[in-house]
Amino acid sequence: MLSKVYSATLQGLNAIPVSIETSSEPSTDHSSFIIVGLPDNAVKESQERVQTALRVNNFSQNERRTVVSLAPADLRKEGSGFDLPIAIGLLASYGVLTEERLERFMFVGELGLDGSILPVKGCLPIAIKARAQKFEALFVPEENAREAAVVDTLKVYGVRHLNDVISILRGQTLFAPTEVNTREEFYASQSIFDCDFSEVRGQENVKRAFEVAAAGGHNIILVGSPGCGKSMMAKRLPSILPPLTLEESLETTQIHSVAGKLQRHSTLISQRPFRAPHHTVSDVALVGGGATFMPGEICLAHNGVLFLDELPEFSRNVLETLRQPLEDRLITVSRARYNLTLPCSFMLVASMNPCPCGYHGDAQHDCVCTPGQIQRYMNRISGPLLDRIDIHCEIQAVPFAELSQMQPGESSAAIRERVVGARKIQELRFRNCQGIYCNAQMTERMLHEFAEPDAASFNILRMAMERMKLSARAYTRILKLARTIADLEGADNVQNHHIAEAIGYRALDRGN
Repeated sequence: MLSKVYSATLQGLNAIPVSIETSSEPSTDHSSFIIVGLPDNAVKESQERVQTALRVNNFSQNERRTVVSLAPADLRKEGSGFDLPIAIGLLASYGVLTEERLERFMFVGELGLDGSILPVKGCLPIAIKARAQKFEALFVPEENAREAAVVDTLKVYGVRHLNDVISILRGQTLFAPTEVNTREEFYASQSIFDCDFSEVRGQENVKRAFEVAAAGGHNIILVGSPGCGKSMMAKRLPSILPPLTLEESLETTQIHSVAGKLQRHSTLISQRPFRAPHHTVSDVALVGGGATFMPGEICLAHNGVLFLDELPEFSRNVLETLRQPLEDRLITVSRARYNLTLPCSFMLVASMNPCPCGYHGDAQHDCVCTPGQIQRYMNRISGPLLDRIDIHCEIQAVPFAELSQMQPGESSAAIRERVVGARKIQELRFRNCQGIYCNAQMTERMLHEFAEPDAASFNILRMAMERMKLSARAYTRILKLARTIADLEGADNVQNHHIAEAIGYRALDRGN
């Protein structure tokens, strides 16, 4: 008997529908089980999982020739999520289930040997595709149900066991679909953070730099001796960034769903992601790819923060892969089996010591490095990469006498309020510009339109360009920063003190 059920496979961040045709007929010679349609090893191994689960639950039939065809046949099928639909197809071919009902449903899930249904990756993009294809309902593992139920107008059944699916399809069990109040849960958890800038004492100039960076979406690098607070403040940056919109949250959650990074029973990601890969990360792990596609760290940081601690310790090859994503906010991953373009609009936050020993310029410690060692250490970061970082901020350690007497600083909520106000100005400014949301994304034409300095400001900028030998890219970065500083003040035009502050954030362009 021939049966047909539906599932989906992932290609990049999108799901592609897959029809699973199953033919199972009695055989007088010997039993066989064949899966065709470019299955990977995980799909091929589903034969043993499915047959054992059916046998344990008394649904197996001996001496049969079974062929499972996954269409489209020229598309490679990957992952263990085909276990459940293959099992349902076999049950339909045995006559246990009625095929007419199956055409309205999509199935995805991995089977345990006892028939339990285990979680899989990518249920959110599969749910989005199921709704687009007008399916009535989607069957997913219980742990993935809330993730998939984010998609409205689609019934999502989170099931624990193969017998639960059979009972629902037969109409023997009244099983309610999973429902999630997406908006209520999303907005309720947007302002809950583990870290707050009020816990940082002193370092007011660094806090100001972070406020400017958050207000305009600018990249920032922190230079200071060990223990001065670089990592501590970087981890608090998401608490002052503007809240995610529902559209941004859905896009971010989709990436993390494909990567399998969502926690069980989770829904939409409500806070901007903060990714901090170790300096031993490979270039493939950073940008994504692999024989089986996996989003890299820059994609997982989309709409959030990518923090690179101890920047000079990263492989130079790894750092140079950041050049194009920082400019285009997209990454194209080309491999033998696929070619994918992925979003990676993130804020880069980097930190480093000023020299190999870490104490060059520190008032409390003596540096033991020679000028040559310091220069070689700084040269580990290429000029083109530094040019793409808008804010260079120097940090000095706060002395104990001052640290012990200082009162808690300004809260993240207060800083975030000013940042959101500046972003609203930018949102209004760029309302007619497709794909532009903050000052850091401005093009050359927009700089002339929105950030043109007056005569006095232009003279200050010209002197800085000549004395510091700045590049043309640094020139545009200064103008973008000045525009953001003006937005924080609510000023209509860029003025000379805005330009002066922006120039002050180019510390690593000053030579020594």
